[in-house]
Amino acid sequence: MEANILLVEDDTEIARIIRDTLITAGHKVTWATTGLEGLNDFQSGSYDLMLVDLMLPEMDGFALCRNVRWKSDIPIIIISARKDDVDKIEGLGLGADDYMSKPFSLAELKARIDSHLRRWFRYNRIEEERHELLYDRGLTINYSLQCVFLFGEELPLTNKEFELLCLLAENGNRIFSKHEIYEHVWQQADIEGLHTVTVHIKSLREKLKDPVKSPHFIQTIWGKGYRFIGVPS
Repeated sequence: MEANILLVEDDTEIARIIRDTLITAGHKVTWATTGLEGLNDFQSGSYDLMLVDLMLPEMDGFALCRNVRWKSDIPIIIISARKDDVDKIEGLGLGADDYMSKPFSLAELKARIDSHLRRWFRYNRIEEERHELLYDRGLTINYSLQCVFLFGEELPLTNKEFELLCLLAENGNRIFSKHEIYEHVWQQADIEGLHTVTVHIKSLREKLKDPVKSPHFIQTIWGKGYRFIGVPS
């Protein structure tokens, strides 16, 4: 049961032990040492399971889990020195599937990984490729081509505009703050980038012919952020 596993752990000694153990078990392992590096690896690769520490530089494990869950349902196991129930509850509440407190035995870690992978492969025997999402008022998002159409006409979206639209559309009616959007799409935890989000939202709306005061697709929630309100057709 070979799997592609993403390990996000900043403790070099622990990470190397886990990585070597999983490689010996026949898995492929990508190792990231910061939260942002882990997010970048996740978005640029294809993984079957993630192991995530909570206390990470640049972006903590909670934020990383939240960002991953906006895009994927892959199994996430938190591995952390934090043993408080509140941390476990928050981690599981953000979408993690399991929580292991350090120190833990490698045998137990392997057993839990195997258990989650069996479930993952059972429900994903054939990778399901998303093709198109259709919405009222002529909007089509084609994931295979990475294109967006309005009444059959392709819109000249930039890569970031496409990623931004997909983030909102895939999490319909969820309000995203500018900080969350910038963190996820630009993969940077930098508040100075919030103006960048505003500019891209404005450009995206113009291309979608989506009026601010009576939007069909992207709604501004004043003081909070933006959400997608497109109606599936």
